[in-house]
Amino acid sequence: MDAYKTIRYPIMTEVTSRLLEAENKLVFIVNKKATKRDIKRAVEELYAVAVATVNSTITPEGEKKAFVRLTADYQAADVAIKLGIL
Repeated sequence: MDAYKTIRYPIMTEVTSRLLEAENKLVFIVNKKATKRDIKRAVEELYAVAVATVNSTITPEGEKKAFVRLTADYQAADVAIKLGIL
């Protein structure tokens, strides 16, 4: 799946900002058909970072939310600043 079709948009709320600072995680709304491998490849390709883990869930609104933890070599805050969400 194309990286630009996989990642729809980032989420920034109070809860996700705590995840960003405490656990080095970014949160995205992704294509509902995307697998964890697709999400990992897309984040690594689009943002030039290394992904440690990907957890995903379907929200009650029917959207797929992905929690992407970066490796210790990269800071999620730096990526968030580049995205303009922090």
